[in-house]
Amino acid sequence: MKLNFYKYQGTGNDFVMIDNRSLHFDKNNTKHIAFLCDRRFGIGADGLILLENHPDYDFKMVYYNADGNESSMCGNGGRCLSAFAKQLGVVNDKATFIAIDGLHHAVIEQGVVSLQMQDVLKVNQQQDYVFLDTGSPHHIEMVNDLKHFDVKTKGSAIRYGNLYGKAGSNVNFVEKISEDTFAVRTYERGVEDETLSCGTGVTAVALAMHYIGETEKNLVTLKTKGGDLKVSFTVENGTYKNVWLIGPATLVYKGTFE
Repeated sequence: MKLNFYKYQGTGNDFVMIDNRSLHFDKNNTKHIAFLCDRRFGIGADGLILLENHPDYDFKMVYYNADGNESSMCGNGGRCLSAFAKQLGVVNDKATFIAIDGLHHAVIEQGVVSLQMQDVLKVNQQQDYVFLDTGSPHHIEMVNDLKHFDVKTKGSAIRYGNLYGKAGSNVNFVEKISEDTFAVRTYERGVEDETLSCGTGVTAVALAMHYIGETEKNLVTLKTKGGDLKVSFTVENGTYKNVWLIGPATLVYKGTFE
């Protein structure tokens, strides 16, 4: 049986998109999902996302990492899925959908998708790093000379180290460029490598930089290898609310697979 797929990318974070409203895709075949994400033998992507029906919202997001396992929230994936939903005619310029971490709102305007992320109630600041959960867990460290930093080796050591146990964490390395701009490189668990961009990662970085006093702005630009993203937020009694991840989401191509 041939199935249609759509390849999307958001600042270089790329995804295989499948319209699964008819529930024809085998979600239990993790090897097949990993194969489709393989960059040499499959389509190639950081993850695979299913768009499914939901009785109360515009759609449901089901996200799988490149290793074939269902994963925690993916910010760029949610933005790309919103653009995909608009392309399918499921939504127009606004979307409300459910993901593994709860309810999300999105606004789609001329190729730019703004995605409302979850409120962040707690930020864990340590001497050398910050940890917080923006739908996915993120470890954040500030470094010098980020351009030449060995993200894969250092990120892997933290991801698999004793700090986060078996579940591990995504790992972000950050360099300050200006009062409201930071460069970010991310090692993503499930991909087990550096990705060109990570939506929940840059969201975590923006909030962490505000929390530790590296910026007083509530609209922050994050420069990734795949392009620029923006994160806006408000702070109420130490809680980060009204958090929005903003950036491009683009259809690359579409095709079929068996």
